[in-house]
Order: sequence, then structure tokens, then C-alpha cells
Amino acid sequence: MKLHQLVLGMGFAFGLMASAAAQTTMKISISTSQNSHQGVAIDTFAKEVEKRTAGRYKVQTFYNGALGGERESIEAVQLGTQELAFSSTGPVPNFVPESKILDVPFLFRDKAHARAVLDGPIGQELLTKFEPKGFKALAWAENGFRHMTNSKRAVNAPEDLKGLKMRTMENPVHIAAYKALGIITTPMAFPEVFTALQQGTVDGQENPLSVIISAKFDQVQKNLSLTGHVYSPCIFVMNKAVFDKLSAADKQAFIDAAKEGTKANRARVDEDDAKGVADLRGKGMNVVDNVDKAKFVAALASANAQFEKDFGKANLDRIRNFK
Repeated sequence: MKLHQLVLGMGFAFGLMASAAAQTTMKISISTSQNSHQGVAIDTFAKEVEKRTAGRYKVQTFYNGALGGERESIEAVQLGTQELAFSSTGPVPNFVPESKILDVPFLFRDKAHARAVLDGPIGQELLTKFEPKGFKALAWAENGFRHMTNSKRAVNAPEDLKGLKMRTMENPVHIAAYKALGIITTPMAFPEVFTALQQGTVDGQENPLSVIISAKFDQVQKNLSLTGHVYSPCIFVMNKAVFDKLSAADKQAFIDAAKEGTKANRARVDEDDAKGVADLRGKGMNVVDNVDKAKFVAALASANAQFEKDFGKANLDRIRNFK
């Protein structure tokens, strides 16, 4: 055998060994489209995992609810039939009740406040609550401040919401709050929402601008009100048993990759928020951008009293007053 053949052969054998080592493929999924703040999050995460583990781990990305809605994908991660998921916190309280507190309306002043809370001790404490439930929560990311859209009328004040049939997330806190505003709540998984709006099964929905834009809700909704009523986080979750099997260095690689995914995700939310209103107006939506938030807060007094009972006023104040 000539030397160059031997070298080629050895190179080929090493290549095979390397590709055998790179065969650990994991799946991650989102309910929204790839061209969205959530798509950017998982694409960045996948790229960073591969880079930080020298190609030993590859993350396959799935979009548009291809592996099911958010609730199903979180369930799949808990059961271990899927390694990873990226989800808004909509369905998360059904698995980790402690996370419910983040969904209380008008809890956060702005994005900077929300990000500081999630990146600080409160958010990090909450991440640990996922572990007894079979998850490793890698990082908090962002969905954004939620706004209301509907096909019936402009919403300037809470009384304009009475009797509107709105799709809500499968989230107990949201449902309680929206009922207090007189909304007829219709919980459903995100992949079903566009068709439900199109067919008039529901009059409206509420989501951050990033979601409204990427889901093309302007095609089936006439009115948008910038209520900013709930800040909606997202989260990277991993099956705990899968995470626990990783080496210490690889565990850190996955956590750091999730942090990079969060950075890219938040940057995209900022970009969507900055240009979103003009974009949606340009597509023919009627946008109410001077909503009287104080009226909405007042209309939620009964729901808020219940939330203070459920979560403890001190816990809510710890978040509200976080600097």
C-alpha cells in the first residue's frame, strides 16, 4: 500500500470516527415561523451548541408547530421523547406552577425591568423549580409584551373588550385576568389560531408584535391595541435526564448556547417592536397606540386581589420593585 493511500485510508477512518462521535442529534421546536424572534433564538442556539461542542452535538430545528403546539412539545421534553423545546410561558404553569407569577398582568414596567428580573436572582431561582418536574431550564428568553387584536372594533378602554371572544393561551393566570375584563376566553394551541381567526371562531387574540407580524395576523385582524397588558417570557427547556448525562463542559456549552440564543432573540424583539407598528399600519391595521393603561389596571382589581392571595403580595412586590 502506498503511503498516500495509507494516509488517505487513515484520514477516512478518522473521519468516520469523528462523524460517529457527531451522531448525537437532538431536536428543538417552536410554534412560530423560522423568520421570527423565536426562530432566531433556536437557530442561534443550534449553531452555538454545534460550535461549542466541536460538532459532537447537533440540534435539529423545527418550526410552525411541526412537532405539535407548545404544550405538546414541553410534554414531549418532560417524557423524554424530545430533548429540547423553546416555548413561551403560556402552557408552562401546567408543568411548573411556580412560573405562574410571571404571567400576572402589568407586573413589569418595561422590557428592561423584565429582563433584569429574569436574568437576576428571581429568574435564576425560578429556573431551579423546573428540575423536580423532569426539566433542565437552560435560560429565560423573550416573547415580548402582549397586545390585543380583533376583527370587531377598536379597543381604547377595558369596556370595549366586553363580549369579545378571544383566543387565550392555555394559561390559568391569563384566563382569570381576561375574564375579569369581560372577555369570552377561548384557550387554544397557537398553531390553530390563524384558522380560528380566519373562520371567525374567535374575534381576536393577544400576542407580542413579534408574533402578530410573523404569524401574519394582519391578514385576519383589523384592529390592534397596544395594551402591553402582560409581559410574556420564553424559555429553553431540556429533558433533565439527557442534560444530566452530559459532561460538565458540555452542560456549560448548552447553557451558554441558550444565553446566546436569548441575546439574539431579545435583539429581534427590540427590532420588531421598533418597526412593528408602522409595518402593521402599512398592512392596513387600525392601531390604537394611546391606550389608557390605568383603566385596564383598575378593571383588573378583582383579579389582582386573587393573584395577591395566590402568589403572596411580598413575592409580587419583590418583582415589581426590582431594580
